[in-house]
Amino acid sequence: MGKHSEVFVGLDVAKTKNAVAIAEGGALTRRDRGHRSPKTYRYRSRRPGQAVLETRIKELCATRVRYGYRRVHVLLRREGWSINVKRVRRIYSGLGLQLRNKTPRRRVKAKLRDDRAPATGTHDVWAMDFVHDQLAMGGKIRILTLVDTYSRFAHAIDARAQYRAENVVATLEAVCGKVGYPKAIRVDQGTEFVSRDLDLWAYAHNVVLDFSRPGKPTDNAFIEAFNGRLRAECLNAHWFMTLADAREKLEHWRRDYNEVRPHGAIGNKVPIALLNPAGDTSPSAATKTENSSFE
Repeated sequence: MGKHSEVFVGLDVAKTKNAVAIAEGGALTRRDRGHRSPKTYRYRSRRPGQAVLETRIKELCATRVRYGYRRVHVLLRREGWSINVKRVRRIYSGLGLQLRNKTPRRRVKAKLRDDRAPATGTHDVWAMDFVHDQLAMGGKIRILTLVDTYSRFAHAIDARAQYRAENVVATLEAVCGKVGYPKAIRVDQGTEFVSRDLDLWAYAHNVVLDFSRPGKPTDNAFIEAFNGRLRAECLNAHWFMTLADAREKLEHWRRDYNEVRPHGAIGNKVPIALLNPAGDTSPSAATKTENSSFE
C-alpha cells in the first residue's frame, strides 16, 4: 500500500469514528473536528427601538411643515438626542416626510409632504377630477366627478358646458352642505384645482388639497379608475341629446353605482351601506345632489 493510500484510509477511519460518535449521542471533540472553530459568529444589532424617535420627528414635521431632515436633526440635537444626521435622514425618508418640490405656488392648504396614507373612514379622503365628453350635436361638456375613496360613494357627477374654479367651489359647497366636509381632497394640477378660489374655500373649511405630481396620474389612481368605469358604463353607452339629458342619465348612473352596483373592494357591498350604516338608502336623505344648485 502506497503513501497516498494510507492517507485516504486514515481519512475514512476518521469519518467513520465521527459518524459512530454522533450516532451514539456523543459530541465531537476539538481534535475530531480537525481544529475547526465550533462557533459561528453572526452580527446581532444592538440598536434600541426607534418608535419614540419616529414619533418625535413626525411631531416636528407637523409643526415645521417646511423643514427638511437637516433642520429636524438640529432641533433634535437641541433637545438632547444623541443622533447623527444620517440616521435622521433614513427615518425621515422611511416615514415619507420628504417635501414636495412640485406644489402650486401660494397655496396655503396644499399638502406638502409625501406621507400619504389610505383612508380609514368615510370623509377622510375624497378624490376629484374632470371627464370630457360631447353632446350628440357636437357640443362639448365637462363632467366633474367627486368620490369618497373609503366608501366608494360618488358624491357628485356634475356636467356643464364650461367649468370654472367658482363652479367647482359651488359644487363642493352643495355636496358638503349635505354630508359634511372631508379632511382631504386629492386632485391633479388642473387650472380649476390650483386656483385661488378653491384654496380659499379649503382654507376656510380646513380641508387639505392633496395635489398629484405633474405627469403622475397614478398619484390619484382611484379617481382615474372611477372615470374609466363611468366612461365604459355610461358615457359610451348613451347619446346625450342635450345638457339636461346628459345630467339626467349621469344622475341615474350615479344612483345605480351608489345603491345597486356591488363593489369587490368593500366586500361586494354598495357604497351607501358604508356611508349610512343605519340602512337609509333614500337619495334625498344623503346622496341626492340637487341639479338646481349646480346651475
